[in-house]
Formats: sequence, structure tokens, C-alpha cells
Amino acid sequence: MRDPMHTVVVSGTRAEHTSFDLPTSVDVVDAAQIADTQLRVNASEALVAVPGVVVRNRENYAQDLQISSRGFGTRSAFGVRGVRLVADGIPATMPDGQGQAATFNLDLAERIEVLRGPFSALYGNHSGGVVQLFTREPKGAPAIESSFAAGSYGQRKLDVNASGKTGGIGYLLDASRFDTDGYRDHSAARRDQAYAKLVVEPSSSSRLVITASGLRQDDTQDPLGVTWATYQRDPRAGEIDSTDTQTPQRTLAERYDTRKSIDHQQFGATWESRFGPDRLQVTAYGGNRRVIQYQSFSRGFQAPSSHSGGVIDFDRDFYGIDANWRAVRDIAGGTLRTTAGLELARSNDARQGFENFVGTTFGVKGNLRRDEQNEVTSVDPYVQLEWERGQWVISGGLRHSRVDFDVRDRYLSNGDDSGSAEFRHTTPLVGVLYKISPTLNVYASAARGFETPTMNESFYSGTGGGFNFALNPAIGTHLEAGVKAMVANGVRINAALFQVKTDDELVVDASNGGRTSYRNASATLRQGGELSVDAELGGGWNARLALSMLHAIYDEGFGAVPEGSRLPGVPKSSLYGEFGWREAAGRYGAALETVANSRVYAEDANTATPAPGYAIVNARVQASQQLGAWRLRQFARVNNLFDRDYVGSVIVGDTNRRFYEAAPGRNWILGVSAQYQFQ
Repeated sequence: MRDPMHTVVVSGTRAEHTSFDLPTSVDVVDAAQIADTQLRVNASEALVAVPGVVVRNRENYAQDLQISSRGFGTRSAFGVRGVRLVADGIPATMPDGQGQAATFNLDLAERIEVLRGPFSALYGNHSGGVVQLFTREPKGAPAIESSFAAGSYGQRKLDVNASGKTGGIGYLLDASRFDTDGYRDHSAARRDQAYAKLVVEPSSSSRLVITASGLRQDDTQDPLGVTWATYQRDPRAGEIDSTDTQTPQRTLAERYDTRKSIDHQQFGATWESRFGPDRLQVTAYGGNRRVIQYQSFSRGFQAPSSHSGGVIDFDRDFYGIDANWRAVRDIAGGTLRTTAGLELARSNDARQGFENFVGTTFGVKGNLRRDEQNEVTSVDPYVQLEWERGQWVISGGLRHSRVDFDVRDRYLSNGDDSGSAEFRHTTPLVGVLYKISPTLNVYASAARGFETPTMNESFYSGTGGGFNFALNPAIGTHLEAGVKAMVANGVRINAALFQVKTDDELVVDASNGGRTSYRNASATLRQGGELSVDAELGGGWNARLALSMLHAIYDEGFGAVPEGSRLPGVPKSSLYGEFGWREAAGRYGAALETVANSRVYAEDANTATPAPGYAIVNARVQASQQLGAWRLRQFARVNNLFDRDYVGSVIVGDTNRRFYEAAPGRNWILGVSAQYQFQ
């Protein structure tokens, strides 16, 4: 097991640093937690044990996960917003703030770093939190590994990977296929992923890392959300389309055959040169994402020319560069570490919209309703400082962000949506850490971050059809104070209190027929605390506790939303607990896990039935054997051991009140793997 006091991270300072000595909340999920007893399909499998972060597997591979950090990102209807995603130094978040966690390759992951609090703001737009994945370093003799896992609801995954290092050149190769029949009706999916990493070290002071990855999903079914009445009748069922003339009436998902196809490829290269203690690092990346999505909406929404249609078809090219210089100097009796850099990013979408019917046949591509080019560009210079002397560590930073939106409408029969918007913000950061003793640190930090609307959040304006160029960015003041302590041999405690006040919070204005518009609300307030405990108890026994409390409200009323209403999608309390045992040589292990969340509101006024709180228990066992050059591993997992019914996620602000997405009952997974290492 890793040493919890000396765990090294790069999140927060962009350079290697022990997490214990950083004035911010940062957790590390290691390779064993990610891979040992999991399918390695969803980041929610690994991040459930991190305080302050709620990751919901929607049982809907057409819409990706919901990830929130201290309440940021909860209202995302699809994908991830409000939380920045990074993989091997390459952003998985576009310059407008929309990201996709499905692009993470968990099969090769060495660790995931989760950064929360003020230091997150220095990553720029939509950085209410930062989730960074790092794949493992290729080393040792060549090895090849194959793994297979299967479980409830037709889940099955096959993965093959190879790795090794020869003559200063290391490589990782991975390919996998995941299939599921789906827990909910109309939720089958197939996901193919591939990843390659090449590491070249021309000299002892230079290094080049090249990565390439791909993700493909064809006709991934979308089960959609349901009303509270439908959820109570049958958690797995879809919402009946009351306008259907067929007998028996079909669900909306069945009638419109709601589905999404994704084809995503990207590449990246990072060059690093060291000059004594100083370092130059340059990262460049690019890629393409193609999406075709078939939505559902009532016949009444097919007529207005302002509607962009029920079929979304876009082709996105994206690319960027991040160059930074890190210098280390002895100043004023201490050590000053300075990082200065420039980050540039651009995405360009060729976006079209089509009717999702031809005549009386639904779920097919019909007439063109939308044709436009959407471009987002961000330019962010930044500087970070850290001065350490004796027991004091003082940190500071400044980042200036400029985000430009440009829309060129090429289909004018529904009005001209052409136009542009520009957002600028300067983010300051300050942090102080004091080392009371070698095993006890206290700290405080503050920053002022921001969130622009995403391009998708700007597409519609109220009940009209025009692009919404009037939205303002949300500006938030982040404060945090915390304690990090080793209270006994093998027991680490992290505790933090935080507050975030945000002006111009973006909220749902109207959502219907696959079309959602947004508006700026008044101020919001997020206050809370986090506690995590990691303990090695002796005799192979270990325990972990992660507890989060969050009071997230609208600090001022607006429209029909009264002051004090809770932010939707945010549980007031979350808990993860684990009690496990592992044989000294690591050949056998078992654990019980508890996951609990309080109730969650689904819309701003808190008038709809909230998704009730729940607590579930999971169990897992694992074994491994070393037979010469072969390493064999097996695991078994049972989730939701006591077969509880609960709402796994909510779709915030749906006008049709189809907010609820059910989580699975009791389900199981079995997995095996075999690795052969050449001599």
C-alpha cells in the first residue's frame, strides 16, 4: 500500500509535490483501487471514495457520468461541466468547459488525482474541481496481459494490453470492448477503446511522451429520464408516450429510438527538458469528435421553425498547447519555486440539426433544421509561486483567461443565429501552510474563479429560438481551511472547511423537447466540510472513511425560486466507508463498502419530489497467484448487497418532470486476468 503521508501529486502546483504539504484538498486513487475488483469502465467506480466529489453512473452510456465537486457540475444534463478533466496532461475538457469522462482509459491507469478547493481555480474556466488521470509508466521486460469480466444485465468486458521498456524506449498498448444489455429498458451499449503511449528518453535530462487514444460507441441506447410516478411503478421502465397511436403505447425511448453514436480520437505529445532544478515543459494535442444523437420530443415541437430538430449531428476538431517554465531559486532564506506558462485551446464544431421523423416514421433523420459553425477559443497565461522556509509554505498564483465564442449560421430559414461573445476573467490565488510538527499541518487558501456558459448552454434563449449571447459567466469566491495529520503509525486524517459564494450562477430557464435554455440566477452559497481517514490497523486489516457535508443554496431568490432553496442535484451529505483485509503477501483480500447519500432535489424551486436518500453495501473478494512468468488474478464483486431500490441520478430542471434515473438493484461482477512477462 502507498505511504499516505508521502504520496506525490502534481495537481495544484503542476510539479511533483507531496500532497501532505500542499495547502489544498487533494486525494489520490491508486491503481489497486481503480483496477483490482472493478470493470474499469466508469470513473465512478474509483472516485466514490473521494470526499467532496459525487460521481453518478446514470446507467446511460449515451449521456456519460455526472461528476460534481463541492456542488459544481451537478446540473449538467450530459457529460461533465464545472469540473476540469485531464488525462496524461491532455485536457478532456473543451475550452468552453464541457468534458467527457468516458475518454479516460482506466485499464492502464496508475492513479487519479482529485483536486478541490481554491487551487482548482488556477486551472481556468470551469474548474470547480480537477480530476487528473495518469497512466502507468512503461518499464521492465515486455509483458502481455488479457482480462475478462462479466456481470449482471449482460455486462462483459475484454481487455488486452502490452507494455515494456527497451533501450530507453517504453511503450503501453491497450484495446478493450465493453458490452451491456443495460439495467434500464432501452439502455444497451457497446464501447470500444484503444490507447497507446510511447516514452522516449534521449538523455538523462530530456523526455518525450506521445499518446494516442480512441473511443467508439455505435447506436448507444438512451433510456431517458422518467417521472416520479413511473419510477415508483417500475424503476427499470421508460416513460410511456401518451401520444402514441400504437397499442400498447410505446415508451418515448422506444418510439423515437433514442440513441447516440460517438467516434472520438485524439493524440498528444509532451516534451520535457531539465536544466538542473529548472524545467521546460511543452504539451501539444489535437483530436476529432463526431457525434450523432437521436432525441425524443412531442409532435408539437416538430413544427416550429425555430427548433433545431431532434437529431444532433456534429463534427468537432479540437487542439491546443500548454507551455510552461519552472524555476527553483534560493531567496530570503527559503526556496522559491516559480511556474510561468501559457495555455491555448480551440474547438471547432460543424453542427447540424435534423428532424427526427420522416412522415409518420420516428427515430430517423429527416429534413435539415440547423446548419452552423461553432468555434470556441481560450487563451490563458498563468504564473504560480511557492516559497518554503522552515515550517512555512506560502503559495500564490494568477491566471488571466479569455474565452471567445463565435457562431456562423449557414441555414437562415429559422433566423440568423450568427454572432459572438467574449468572456474575460483574472483568477488570483493565495495559500498558506504551517507545519506544526512533522506529522501535523494546518493551512488556508482563497481564490476567485469563474465559469462561462458552455456552447450547449448558449444555444437557446428563453422561449425564442436565437442563440443566447447575453449570458454572463458565474464568478465564485473560494475559501478553504484545513488540517492534515498523521495521528498514529499508518493513520492519516484530512479535514477541511470551505465556502464558495457565486454571483450570476447559471441555471435552467426552460427544458423541453431536447431543447434547454439557461439564465443567470442571483447569488449562491456553498458551505461545507470534508473528512477522510485512512488507517492501516495491523494484521492486514485496513479502513477508510470519506464524509462530506454540503449546504448549497440560492442565497437570493429569483423568479419562482425562493431564497434558501437548495441547489438541485446536490446531496447535503455523502459517506463512503470501507473495512477490508489483505493477506501480507497480497495474494488474497476482501472488503465491505458502504455508500450513502442524502436526498437530492431535481429543480431549483424544490417543489418536485426529491430523490430520496439511500445507503447501500457492496462486497468484494480477490485473489492472485504468481506461477513463474505468469501472474493470474481473480475477483468477485456484489454491489447493492441488500437489493435497495434508489434513484441513482436526476436530470436537473426537466420541464416534463422526467427527472429520475434508477440505479441497479443487487448485481454481480466476476473477473479474471492473466499476464505473461517475457524474460
